Amino acid sequence: MMMNKKNNNGPIPFNAQILPLFLLTFIFFLNFTIRIIISPLLPGISEDMNLTQDQAGSFFLISASGYCIALLCSGFVSSAFLHKKTILIAAVGSGIALIAAGLSPNPFIMRLMIFFVGMCAALYIPSGMAVLTTSISNRHLGKAIGIHELAPNLSFLLVPVICEGLLLFISWRSVLVCVGMTSVIMGLCSYRFLSFQDFKGTPPMFKSFLPLMTNPSFWIMIALFSVGVAGTLGVYSMLPLYLVKEHGMLQAEANTLLTLSRISTLIMPFAAGWLSDRLGVKPILICIFLITGISTLLIGKFSGTFLKTIIFVQPIFAVSFFPPAFAALSRIGPKESGNIIVSFTIPVAFLVGGGVIPKLIGIAGDNDL
Repeated sequence: MMMNKKNNNGPIPFNAQILPLFLLTFIFFLNFTIRIIISPLLPGISEDMNLTQDQAGSFFLISASGYCIALLCSGFVSSAFLHKKTILIAAVGSGIALIAAGLSPNPFIMRLMIFFVGMCAALYIPSGMAVLTTSISNRHLGKAIGIHELAPNLSFLLVPVICEGLLLFISWRSVLVCVGMTSVIMGLCSYRFLSFQDFKGTPPMFKSFLPLMTNPSFWIMIALFSVGVAGTLGVYSMLPLYLVKEHGMLQAEANTLLTLSRISTLIMPFAAGWLSDRLGVKPILICIFLITGISTLLIGKFSGTFLKTIIFVQPIFAVSFFPPAFAALSRIGPKESGNIIVSFTIPVAFLVGGGVIPKLIGIAGDNDL
């Protein structure tokens, strides 16, 4: 398989790039799946390990901490091993760590393995995007990125279904082992079959971060992205456990509801991007934050049919945050500092929104807040 932009006969047609693109997208799908698969399994994990909601929420804080650290330092890894081996390390390393988490004899060992899952998984995005943007011809790059970025939303949609299907035959431990083994296999396949011009990553220059510290817009965007991630990943992480513990749902019912509520999210980022182009970024972001915030509050206040309705409404607007937010992020500094802004904003946002917020939700649940 070739993912070079050109060959001796001119540009490679897009249909010749589809199979490598889908292989890379599937690796991204597994990469994201590994990070969120604890969520639909959490009720069973909590019961087997006798965890409080606070202790269960700590899994996500630990994973997000590893993710944040490794994402900030990923440039050092890709500069030493090149992007192809970095993708291999991300897929195989996170897969092995997830297998070890599934085999963990106690919560302490499982938390340690989940930390390594987060660290290894974080290595994929910088190298995967670098490979994608340099290996697909420019005239097809937009389509390629659109296909690649379907992976996270597909993971949100399919992971609860996959878990419930596997739980009919095997335990939650075996589910983690199976998904981990799949990641290891796909990592090895990517290293064998993805052929492209390999190159080094660029180590982060932390001195480039210093000028941003005096820019209030930078800190505002970090806060907004943290809230945006909290509304998507943070709520998603703890929702199954909340529905089981607080509303007496069966785990299968909670995960089915989680899956159905994510179907419409596949098209919402495109709609949000189009509206932000037509109406402006600021009014769209204000609307998204208001509706997401109100609907998230209502999840904690209602039950029955109204609760289920709110669970369908909340993610529709929550996932719409990212297209206008990235557009706003690109405007807070000069173009040449865009990658630096993103490289510092996203790790912090995932640590706060995807780690601290689930932990706080767990604490609130244990204290009936």
